[in-house]
Amino acid sequence: MLTRTTVIGIGIGGVISAIAIYALITSIGLQTITATETISVGKSTTYKFDAPKSSHQNFKVTGEKFHVKLQTPSDGIQKDEDFKKEITFDWFVLQEGKNKIDIQNLGPTDLTVNVKFSRYTEAILITYHIMVLTAGVVIIGFSAAFSVRKPKGF
Repeated sequence: MLTRTTVIGIGIGGVISAIAIYALITSIGLQTITATETISVGKSTTYKFDAPKSSHQNFKVTGEKFHVKLQTPSDGIQKDEDFKKEITFDWFVLQEGKNKIDIQNLGPTDLTVNVKFSRYTEAILITYHIMVLTAGVVIIGFSAAFSVRKPKGF
């Protein structure tokens, strides 16, 4: 016979495990990161990410005046110059490795940066999802132990 505590514990453990399984499945493989950021006057931002070979990368910067330093692995795109108004970089990675983009606002107004990067999931996130899944299974196990009949003598 299941007690109320057991049912609640199994339900909570099941929900935690289901969320962890969903997060683990969706985090496997190539991930697309899309973001919009505003950079204040005189400030800068940096994007660093590992990209697989042949993955599509894209970013667009809009503002009065700004400096972009783009470094891709091997013989890929290497830019280090000032731009005005708007610039769009759209490329496919030639060799797997670290991509680095530094954007600095040199103008009198804020910059708007729209990015869309494809990258691998970080290994630490996969480990985190597995730990959460394990926690859910442990909660289910402890909850099930509440309904076990105690042996004589206890």
